[in-house]
This record gives sequence, C-alpha cells and structure tokens, in this order.
Amino acid sequence: MTTTQITIHVPGNHLMRPLLGERDEFLRLVENSFPSTSVHVRGNEITAEGTQADRVGQLFGELITILKDGQEIDRALLERTMDMVLADEKPSEILTAEVLKAAKGRRIRPKTAGQKRYVDAIAKNVITFGVGPAGTGKSWLAVAMAVSALQNKEVDRIILTRPAVEAGERLGFLPGDLMAKVDPYLRPLYDALHDMVDTETAQRMVERGVVEVAPLAFMRGRTLNNSFIILDEAQNTTPEQMKMFLTRIGFGSKAVITGDRTQVDVPGGRSGLAHMERILGGIEGLGFVTLTGRDVVRHRIVQQIVDAYERDAADSSSGRESK
Repeated sequence: MTTTQITIHVPGNHLMRPLLGERDEFLRLVENSFPSTSVHVRGNEITAEGTQADRVGQLFGELITILKDGQEIDRALLERTMDMVLADEKPSEILTAEVLKAAKGRRIRPKTAGQKRYVDAIAKNVITFGVGPAGTGKSWLAVAMAVSALQNKEVDRIILTRPAVEAGERLGFLPGDLMAKVDPYLRPLYDALHDMVDTETAQRMVERGVVEVAPLAFMRGRTLNNSFIILDEAQNTTPEQMKMFLTRIGFGSKAVITGDRTQVDVPGGRSGLAHMERILGGIEGLGFVTLTGRDVVRHRIVQQIVDAYERDAADSSSGRESK
C-alpha cells in the first residue's frame, strides 16, 4: 500500500484543545484506530503520514467542521465519526443536520447515517416505516420530527399510539382511568416527548389535546386529519390491526411506524410488521428505513449485543438453508 502524507491546517489555536482532547486523549484514540499511520502535531498543524493518511486527514477535517458548528467532541462522537469515515460517509453532513431545537436549547440531531436517512424519509414521505433494534432512536427521532412539525404548524396535533401487548409477562388488571391504564405502555413515548419540551409544556399539550395518547384499539373508526401519528412497537400489531391503522390516515397527516422484528410479543407470533415492504413497496409517499447495529446510539455494549444477536440469527438462517 502507498504511504502518503497529509497536513491539516486547523483554523485557530482555540480549536486545538477540543479537537485533540484533554491531554491529547482524542489524538491517542485516532492513532490507535489507524495504526498504520503516524500523527504529529505542531502548532495548529496536524500531519498524518502512512497508508491511511487520507482517512486521518478526512477525519480531522470533518471534526473541525463539527466543532465550528458549535458541537463538543466527546469519545462517543469521535468513535461514530471514525466509523462513518471508514464507511465512506460524510459525518459533518449527518451530525450537523438539525431536527429540532428542544427544551433548554438542546439541539436534536441524527447521530448516524442510518438515522439521517430515517429523518429524511420522514420529512419526504406521508408514511414511513422505521425498523431496527433497540437503541437506534426510532421512537425518539419520530417524536422529535412530530414536535418539529407541530411547531412549524405543519400539523395541528400529535397522536401517540401502540398496541397494549405485554413483553412476555402478565401484569394483570391495571387500576385507574384510561390514561392510567395505557400509561405503562406509552411511557417510552412520553419520555421522548419530555426530552423535546419541558415537563409543564408536555402536560399542557396533553391536557389541551394537542398531544393525544391512546392504545391502538381506539383508532378504529377514526379518520386522522392534520395529525402527526406515531405507531410504536408495531411488531406487536396483528396484520388486521396494521391494515386498520394505515387506513385511518387522512388529509394533511403524516405517520411513522416503528418496530423491531426481533421483539415480537403478539400472541401467535402473527406480526403486522412482517412482509410490509413486500406488500406496500412501490407506493408513492411511503418509505421504509432499516436501522442496524451501526445505528445504536446507547452504550457501546448495546451495539455489541445487537451485533451478536444479528450474527446468531444469520448463522441460524444459513444453517437451516444448508440442511
């Protein structure tokens, strides 16, 4: 392989410390990740020499763009940026795309290329299916897009729904009114909403009906106009429920259906999420995005767990085919 040398000029000494990390922590991480390339720093110049010097140069260029956008670099962001550079993706275009300015000035952005495809699909389509494992931000980003649409007056209300199916445990009868009964099932969507707006605003939105939460069974017979509807945990719908839900969508509305095909708890295993792309593929205004272990943005061990399960599923599938 050809050895090359690249010099990166950092536009301002004030960027050097956040770029290299405390006591050059980030610089050492880059050196360990690109062992065939040496990295030297002199003043506000970074020189990379080796077989992956082009990649290292691209990496620091992307990190400089991210810093200039006002973001802070931490270890998790650096690792994701390196993964994207190695996958021939452009991290600065992904990590600087803003979905929503949330409560307390926090900015909601996609953190992986898959998440960027997902939010772009939601913006483009009337109905978007987001399918992937836990930790990929399916529900969280859907709620962020819903709040953004509400703030921009693209819709009049947000509707959050999911099937009331227990995850392998029988919880028995739940006390209280309808809201109290469905609250445990819809809690993940509530949590995401509270990430986007402050608690008082979220409560006020629910009380005024601007945000409606309801079990999927309560969607029957309704026509949902000028609404942003999120169907969460869609793998636990039946095929009949999925058809019912999709035919509720009215004028001026947008729907996002999220689910994980590996976590089906619906009795009998007849998931309404199965075969959706085969059945509905090719319909204009309807999109499918599949997220993978690369899009997990929780603790790195979660990504490794998801990858292990995906490998096991692939090995099991190939084993069945070889028999």
